[in-house]
Amino acid sequence: MKFLLNMNMPRALGRRLATEGHEWRHVRDIAMARASDSSILAEAKDHQEIVLTHDLDYGHLLAFSGETAPSVVIFRLRNTHPDNLFTRIKNSWTEINNPLREGAIVTLEDASLRIRKLPVSEAD
Repeated sequence: MKFLLNMNMPRALGRRLATEGHEWRHVRDIAMARASDSSILAEAKDHQEIVLTHDLDYGHLLAFSGETAPSVVIFRLRNTHPDNLFTRIKNSWTEINNPLREGAIVTLEDASLRIRKLPVSEAD
């Protein structure tokens, strides 16, 4: 998979993902450090990447857009150390892999995870 890390995500997480065979970019490295959330979503969609973030705005933007891509993973963890972020996503992989490929908003919390398939319907 390919990931686009938002400004609030550590590059060390991308390096850890690369050890598992994933590609990644960080918004700062592609001159998007001050880009709007909408622009970052468009960039991720254009490059078929999954956005990794702590920012809830991405989920809201996608939910109201009617779009089916890009997928987003929102981390809502107390411990935001890169090793903890990596462990949380890796331990959830079997549950989130297919939804992320198909289009989803995934929220990873300390003790739970939520998956909302895209496009989000009014019933969700």
